[in-house]
Amino acid sequence: MTKSPNCLVASLLFTLLLPLSVAANKADARVERVEPPFWWTDMAESRLQLMLHGEDLAEAEVHLDYPGVAVTGTEREANPNYLFINLAVAKGTEPGELQIQLRKGDWQQVLRYDLKKRRPDSANRQGFDSSDVIYLITPDRFANGDTGNDSTADTQEGPDRDDPNGRHGGDIAGMRQHLDYVADMGFTQIWPNPLIENDQPAYSYHGYSATDFYRIDSRYGSNESFRAFVAAAKEKGIGVIQDMVPNHIGDGHWWLQDLPGSDWLNGDGTAKGDYEYTNHARTVHMDPYASHRDHALFTDGWFTDSMPDPNQRNPRMANYLIQNAIWWVEYADLSGIRVDTYAYSDADFLTRWSGRLMQEYPNFNLVGEEWTRQAALVAYWQAGNKNRNGYISYMPSMMDFPLLYGLRDGLEKPETWSTGLVTLYESLANDLLYPNPNNLVILGGNHDMSRLYSQLDENIGKFRMAIAYLATMRGIPQFYYGDEILAKSPKHRDDGVVRSDFPGGWEGDKINGFTGKNLNPQQQQAQQFVRTLFNWRKDKDVIHNGKLKHFAPIDGLYVYFRYSEKDTVMVAINKSDRPRELPVAHLAEMLETKSTATSITNGKSSPLNELVIAPSDVLVAEVF
Repeated sequence: MTKSPNCLVASLLFTLLLPLSVAANKADARVERVEPPFWWTDMAESRLQLMLHGEDLAEAEVHLDYPGVAVTGTEREANPNYLFINLAVAKGTEPGELQIQLRKGDWQQVLRYDLKKRRPDSANRQGFDSSDVIYLITPDRFANGDTGNDSTADTQEGPDRDDPNGRHGGDIAGMRQHLDYVADMGFTQIWPNPLIENDQPAYSYHGYSATDFYRIDSRYGSNESFRAFVAAAKEKGIGVIQDMVPNHIGDGHWWLQDLPGSDWLNGDGTAKGDYEYTNHARTVHMDPYASHRDHALFTDGWFTDSMPDPNQRNPRMANYLIQNAIWWVEYADLSGIRVDTYAYSDADFLTRWSGRLMQEYPNFNLVGEEWTRQAALVAYWQAGNKNRNGYISYMPSMMDFPLLYGLRDGLEKPETWSTGLVTLYESLANDLLYPNPNNLVILGGNHDMSRLYSQLDENIGKFRMAIAYLATMRGIPQFYYGDEILAKSPKHRDDGVVRSDFPGGWEGDKINGFTGKNLNPQQQQAQQFVRTLFNWRKDKDVIHNGKLKHFAPIDGLYVYFRYSEKDTVMVAINKSDRPRELPVAHLAEMLETKSTATSITNGKSSPLNELVIAPSDVLVAEVF
């Protein structure tokens, strides 16, 4: 559209007068926040929306003169203290400082906004995949590398290591100091629970009650120290996956001090009781018989009073969350994102969120949490699934909770015709539902459930079976910190105990899991078993991408194979209380002309027809 002569004169006059006016009113600057705080050139999506917060900004006129960047419009919420500026950044735009000119009446301000140069390889970054093993860490409980940030002036809750639900002082510095340990154990990716600011008065250590989406919690470090940690990890061959929570925030989030609009949150976030709690009815998205009421309550309900639920149907809220995810990938150089409580968000928003991330990073990986025993529900969210209701997802990976339950139940429960290993065996039949089962994240436990060793009745044989299964099964293994040294917890959920301190992460600890000091013999053996299997796994394409064939369990003996044209790996789980000879004739279709098995854990080679699997033990072997 061509501007009128009067508009052009006014615009020119505005530009000429602005520098003098800004200098005269420097103390009257109104803009308190700009988010995202900066951006990059040459992104796949040219559109960028800035959220400005400050006193009475909504009606400000916006002008910008920068080659390749145009103001395409502004948007507002009900609160006059917010202004949303829509920009278009053309391909080939030079990085530099934008001077965005704001004016309302006699007030004027120049907003200086950085467009940074994008790393040449950023768009083609490789996300985590089936060649990786993910080490999940609760940062507050892993290692305290900097005692100086245990309490900070800008946060409320200080440390109390005696309180299982309090902050213990673990931080980014602690994780960085122990990168060699992580690498030595064979882990190639680190997934820390959320590190962004959780400035809540209590129970803030877990990270799932964000109070600022663009700031690392100062008790963990800073944005810069997080980025440096990612770079240091990358030098050791370890990628970093960031844990993100678009579904809920903390009630101490800065938005709640001055909400942009009444529909920024589901319900009324300004008064307790003016919202409802989620019904956790996670099947409503795919259930053809689900009521509209149950569907709305699931996605719009709050988790707790302290976790407000963002309304992602608000387009500005949706843009904010999408851009925030991209900002962290680009800023910190991430290799993946894990999304908490994935299905609780608005389904259309999730399509936009996942689609935009994969548009920017086609080789990236995202994994969503759908905590369910139902494989069909996990498959519903994975990219490529042909959902009968037409829903489209771009989410490459999901957490394979159905297989977790198959693993735990299969090892924990007694052997009958319908319980025990048959549960684990039958779980794999669900793979026919998944578009890409090899890109699912498999796990034996995490920060929200009992410790694996304790759930398996502290039976070291069953623990070894679980570790061997995770190391050799299709998919991407995720391992919870401390499980390698047999960390314990009650069988019921007890978060503060499950997320226990890693011994040796604090000065004065008598036991040190990093060095092995004072670990008991059983802990040392378990740690070495984990180390051996996951380091062996690193360069085994037959495990990363090979085929899978398994044989129905017989009297507590379950055998499966990972194989390719070049290699064959056999896993034999003997859950019975007696030694078992390998049933070579029964396994003939896989063994064919092969005659020898070499154990991965002890290097011993044995003829297949003489092979015996010890009671309550597991054999992982390459067969020739």
